[in-house]
Amino acid sequence: MLILGIETSCDETSISVVRDGKEILSNHISSQIEIHREYGGVVPEIASRQHIKNIAAILDKSLEEAGVGLDDIDYIAVTYAPGLIGALLVGLSFAKGLSYAHNIPIIPVHHIKGHIYGNFVEHSVKLPCIALVVSGGHTNIVYVDEGHNFTDLGGTMDDAVGESYDKVSRVLGLGYPGGPVIDKLSYEGDKDAIPMPEPKVDGYQFSFSGVKTSVINYVNKMKMKGEEFKPEDLAASFQNRVVDILCKKTIAAALDKKVENIVIAGGVAANSLLRSELTRRAKEENVAVYYPSMRLCTDNAAMIAVAGYYKLKYGKEENKLGDLKLNGVASMTIDQD
Repeated sequence: MLILGIETSCDETSISVVRDGKEILSNHISSQIEIHREYGGVVPEIASRQHIKNIAAILDKSLEEAGVGLDDIDYIAVTYAPGLIGALLVGLSFAKGLSYAHNIPIIPVHHIKGHIYGNFVEHSVKLPCIALVVSGGHTNIVYVDEGHNFTDLGGTMDDAVGESYDKVSRVLGLGYPGGPVIDKLSYEGDKDAIPMPEPKVDGYQFSFSGVKTSVINYVNKMKMKGEEFKPEDLAASFQNRVVDILCKKTIAAALDKKVENIVIAGGVAANSLLRSELTRRAKEENVAVYYPSMRLCTDNAAMIAVAGYYKLKYGKEENKLGDLKLNGVASMTIDQD
């Protein structure tokens, strides 16, 4: 089975061809990071225009690398929720055009499920499992049962973890995106140099605004006093607190649900401290941790195609396929898909 994946939920235009939910024949991504860098974050209207500009060329490249034509494609899997609505509509409109012209059925895919299934390409993940989804727009703990049913156990009450990284990076003058630069800089600093608050949030909910604000207030205070500070110490202290919060709640969920596996998904799954620390702490509880390779951490169409494959295999019959009336949804929990 050949599935063409299309992903345009934010600022990456990506199209992929995947065979049988496992073999990635192509996975082309056009990133807009350099375009949005000067604004310190993604500008939705600009993102949508870039998707329109790039998507046809990305399709040609993916089909050429995969060595197939549109007539060889069995299904088109496309992200329909959640995301920037203008960006989503570009991918959806393109998918529906291809579907109509070539009589190819459409599989609507939830973006977060795509991130989680990115792990299934490279690992044999035993279900049930706990998924920690961490990105610029999402921070969630999700329970996935043996039948591939998804339950959102908790999410962020304010800033997503990736968004917090970007805001801290901005106040430190480190640029956009903040995740990679703070991760790298933190290894040069002292994680215990600057106390960071630990949010008092019940259950599997998250709150990162207090930690982020603590960094901003510290920087403003030092500037007002005319005193020097070490950005590397702030980066280390901030990252250490964030990773500690993520690890504690994720492992607690794994123990509560009595699962043997945890998967990390989303752009922040590339964070080196999160990978190593969650793996170390989970091992102490006899729980295995899986995470995707760097190419599958950020938004990409291969993960969407893989999610489409599993939706065909395990999804409810009435929800497996979409039609030309399929619309984008900016905000949707994983339970609502």
